[in-house]
Amino acid sequence: MAEIEWEEVREFTLGTVARPATRKRNRIEWGPKAIRVPQGGKHERVFTPCAYVASNGRLSLDPENEQVLCSVAETAENSFEVRDQHAELIGTITRVPSGKPLLRPTWRIEQPGRPEIVGRTEWLSGQPKELAVKAAGRLFTGVLDVVFSAGAEGGDQVTKGRVLEWRADDEVVMLSEGSKSVTVTADWLDRRLLFAYALIAD
Repeated sequence: MAEIEWEEVREFTLGTVARPATRKRNRIEWGPKAIRVPQGGKHERVFTPCAYVASNGRLSLDPENEQVLCSVAETAENSFEVRDQHAELIGTITRVPSGKPLLRPTWRIEQPGRPEIVGRTEWLSGQPKELAVKAAGRLFTGVLDVVFSAGAEGGDQVTKGRVLEWRADDEVVMLSEGSKSVTVTADWLDRRLLFAYALIAD
């Protein structure tokens, strides 16, 4: 059985790492592919499963895949439906191509009874004043990266994945970096939709 209640998850990742390597633990421990919640301190970090990846776009509450949590299926090009264990619709996820070669797609999540949620690159999301602050912060961060990476051994830097800021109207409800890191800031978000997004984005 999953060791964490999925309804209350605030941060998660999709993967197979159960325990990452740390200074105190020099090897990685692996587990089944699952929605995993980070727990513990920096040197005692574990990624505890709350839902397991099964076949055919399903997530289950147990590693034997007997208790279905939800399923996701592509119903049209770039459009996905998420359903519960009784095949009732939970919501839809849509990948929206930008139509421009240099711009990546945006995403939409529709949860019945709630405003539409739009995920787009963090520094392109928000009001004009917010965008100006983000642009300045992005420039400053880029300068720091150059300064502090100059002496890095071999000059190799880990490339950060695309960070999306998810908004419902003007409320930021979630932040994501692909399927590697998702942080929930709105209690009303149905976590099953977010888990399904991680499956699609993986």
